[in-house]
Amino acid sequence: MKREFKLMAARLSVAAVCATAFAASAQSSVTLYGIVDTGVERLTNAGPTGASLVRVPTLTASTPSRWGVRGNEDLGGGLQTQFVLESGFGVDSGVQGQGGRAFGRQAYVGLMGSWGQVSLGRQYTMMGSSLADADVLGPNIYGHASFDAYLPNARADNAVVYRGRFGGLSLGAHYSLGRDVVNAGPGPSGTNCAGETPGDSRACRGMSALVKYDAARWGVAVAVDRIHGGPGAFSGLTSSALTDTRSVFSGYVKMGEGKVGAYVLRRDNEGSLATPRTDLYFVGGSYPVTPQWTADAAVFRFDTKSSPNDATMLVARATYSWSKRTATYIQVGRMMNKGTSAISASVGGIAPPAGGDQTGLMTGIRHSF
Repeated sequence: MKREFKLMAARLSVAAVCATAFAASAQSSVTLYGIVDTGVERLTNAGPTGASLVRVPTLTASTPSRWGVRGNEDLGGGLQTQFVLESGFGVDSGVQGQGGRAFGRQAYVGLMGSWGQVSLGRQYTMMGSSLADADVLGPNIYGHASFDAYLPNARADNAVVYRGRFGGLSLGAHYSLGRDVVNAGPGPSGTNCAGETPGDSRACRGMSALVKYDAARWGVAVAVDRIHGGPGAFSGLTSSALTDTRSVFSGYVKMGEGKVGAYVLRRDNEGSLATPRTDLYFVGGSYPVTPQWTADAAVFRFDTKSSPNDATMLVARATYSWSKRTATYIQVGRMMNKGTSAISASVGGIAPPAGGDQTGLMTGIRHSF
């Protein structure tokens, strides 16, 4: 009897250990996800000779291609830990994006609770959150990145980020000790501004703040995003005393099944002699014509202060959803430059001659997993 009792106790102990391990595993999760999006594009009036160009774009189509891993664990008492590792890539050649970083889109770990989330690593600033609901096109190949490549690439290395949502009110802020350690510019993929410099507390620092409110049928957001320069940094920000500041006010209204969004974005760039101050205006709408077809249209106006070198872009896009994961689309963007402005309609495209117009036409396919 004594032996049987010991054997039963041992079995119960093993069962308890297994149950504890199962419960622990049930309280954590890891998810693999991604988007593959590409197509074929034709650009008119490209380059100094105004020739046509047919290409497969590298990083951006209707959305940038990416894959990632995210996970969380329930620590009890309403506290969770969360991580995200996300990599961007070009479908045309398989090249890594964001200056060749392994996880250039996001790489962070943090804690979250009823008070919000605090995370550390390479992360988005508040600029993306301020535009996400108002800009119906998103990071499209014909979109805000045509005028300011920083907007869909507003991320910071070495960042501490807070995000919190309390009912309809969302608050956020980030502070980066060294905003960009990659030397792959000049451009959003690398600006050679690693920061964390002894004796210079402002070198390559970055910061942003967000206040956002969402009601049932409308929402508004205000955000400010500032980056400091540093020795050797690209884009003219070669001193920590120089800053590049973007301030945005955005909003949207849901109208039936559709949505209309708008924003005004002011940029004050102390590193630029040609365009130290610009305003970008946006108005766009999206409507599901049928359960499968969605139509989007938008107009952008780029105003360079004290200069005739402005530009206007019109965009239209039609998307057919084959399923929740797969869609095909066709879209057109028409850039109209004034003065000596030479902005390409297409992200990463070849600019037209100074003052020239350009039309981009693209059809493609997007799959998410």
